Amino acid sequence: MKKTLCTLIALCGLCGLQAKKIELGKNPVLPEFHADPEVMYSQKTGRYYIYSTTDGARGWGGYYFTVFSSKDLKCWKHEGIMLDLATDQVPWAVGNAWAPCIEEVKQADGQYKYYFYYSGHDKQRDRKSIGVAVADSPTGPFTDHGEPIVTELPQGQRGGQQIDVDVFRDPQSGKYYLYWGNGYMAGAELENMTKVKDETVTLMTPKGGTLQDYAYREAPYVFYRNGLYYFLWSVDDTGSPNYHVAYGTAKSPLGPIEVAKDPVILIQDPEKQIYGTAHNSVLQIPGKDEWYIVYHRINKNYMKRDMGPGFHREVCIDRMTFNEDGTIKRVKVH
Repeated sequence: MKKTLCTLIALCGLCGLQAKKIELGKNPVLPEFHADPEVMYSQKTGRYYIYSTTDGARGWGGYYFTVFSSKDLKCWKHEGIMLDLATDQVPWAVGNAWAPCIEEVKQADGQYKYYFYYSGHDKQRDRKSIGVAVADSPTGPFTDHGEPIVTELPQGQRGGQQIDVDVFRDPQSGKYYLYWGNGYMAGAELENMTKVKDETVTLMTPKGGTLQDYAYREAPYVFYRNGLYYFLWSVDDTGSPNYHVAYGTAKSPLGPIEVAKDPVILIQDPEKQIYGTAHNSVLQIPGKDEWYIVYHRINKNYMKRDMGPGFHREVCIDRMTFNEDGTIKRVKVH
């Protein structure tokens, strides 16, 4: 059954773009447990969409992806399951449906296609791999490519997993790039949206740092603003209250990345009982220099280690702003 969630406590009639700047409601923005959120604005429908890891299953055992849509980032409609790894919809994978991303691509005939990237447990290789499914609508139905498109560690990398994928269109060149990696960050150019150009695979892991600042763990995310490529990533373990987001910038889509002087932009606020704020995507309001960060945090009622804080997470949205020099200000979490 499809549901609508309004975060303004049943005042759904007030949900709308009534002002120049969107004033968001109360976090979390989605019901129940979701994590690793990917946000997209669709030129085709004029709606916002969130895709996420379905959380709450012990051992990160979720096996399907759902999608929510909204006209205003406040009221979210549950559009249903759009990809199920427990069925023959995805022949190569079973379970561990994690950390998706999506790209809306306008075709030569003016129509749109939607490329949905995700990780799952690869049955043949008995490890995590990254796949892609395609649809003509943001809510599907999606058809899987039939086989994973990222299965191996980048050359020179020892250890880590092929998970936490991000896709990015370079506005300078029009080329598309894929980023991924737990334990490392890799990037590569895409060919026809369904194949990684092997010769472009680049190991991009930011060097150094500690768990208190920018030591890379997972969840790369890339966006472009005012001539700079921004690279965001998550630090520490997803079950840790200290799980947080750091960033750097580069002059090209494949780096090298220069870590920011003040790299931490999203982190816990224990006084507000807000913990484990990371694994994010970023949204720019179309036509405006107005930005939001969409992320997950640990549900405050599941903080004890034996209660599974790493898989009881919830999706939040907060405003993200910049200093005059282009550096990102610390996000105020709510």
